Amino acid sequence: MPNQYRVLITDRAWPDSELEREILGSIGADVVEATNQDETSLARQVQDVDAIAVCWAPLSGKTIRQARRCRVICRMGIGLDNIDVATATELKIPVTNVPDYCVPEVSNHALGLLLASARNLAFFHAKTKQGEYDLAAAPPMHRLQGRVLGLVGLGRIAQALVPKAQSLGLKVIAHTPSANDYGTGCEMVSFDELLRSSDFVSLHLPLTEQSHHLFCVEEFAAMKENAVLINTSRGPLVNHDALWHALQENQIGGAALDVFDPEPPDLSQPLFRDARVIVTPHAAFYSVEAVRELRSRVAHQIVAVLTGETPENVVNPEVLA
Repeated sequence: MPNQYRVLITDRAWPDSELEREILGSIGADVVEATNQDETSLARQVQDVDAIAVCWAPLSGKTIRQARRCRVICRMGIGLDNIDVATATELKIPVTNVPDYCVPEVSNHALGLLLASARNLAFFHAKTKQGEYDLAAAPPMHRLQGRVLGLVGLGRIAQALVPKAQSLGLKVIAHTPSANDYGTGCEMVSFDELLRSSDFVSLHLPLTEQSHHLFCVEEFAAMKENAVLINTSRGPLVNHDALWHALQENQIGGAALDVFDPEPPDLSQPLFRDARVIVTPHAAFYSVEAVRELRSRVAHQIVAVLTGETPENVVNPEVLA
């Protein structure tokens, strides 16, 4: 007897889909995986599915319009910039995400990048592995106490980072369009003041048309010449050409990047080979526990919709009315 439902997983950052198959199999759902993530291929593969689970693959409006049977689109993550939510809403398809699954991991990773930059850990590691044991070769290091961490965006991850950074003696300031401190007690400042005042600038905001290349030539020129940019949010928030120019001109002190545009980046580019730049491979979200939680919650969101229930974290709730 054929399965009752068909669920498409467009892409994943883990070795297999066995957990999803186990959970979805309990309601007679067949899990299939996309063979290709380009728009033309996805538009063909979504035509006969009841649900779509998407990690990083782009789901354009054109693709979503081909998913005529689809009853839910689930983002396997937090950000929604790779899904045309407006088209899904027009077609009355609920879109879900998991906005709180990796808050400890990403906030810890951002703090780790800050500490690695401040203490030259990556620099010393690379040099000693090459047989060079020389404290004097590194850039100057300064005490953390009293230095300023500027948070651009103050969502769940940034809120979790505030007390961790404060425990090290850092002064934390933040900028959001709403100037809401969300109960953190964090000093809210203008964007210009944050750039002028911060020794570390950490990005924690979604990618939108307005935030695309938010950090470009003028923003780097406005930062302290010893400041470090930390990005664990979205790669396109930063214009990498402008970042490389700022480093060449010694306008800023360094960068620590976990996300890129495109991904994976071309690691042969001089930006990524510069000793002042720390690079990690979009790893901030990851822990065994976080990924298992993410996968389980997404699968149960799909189960809820296909069995007539309301899933958690519907980002376009108007379609449920």
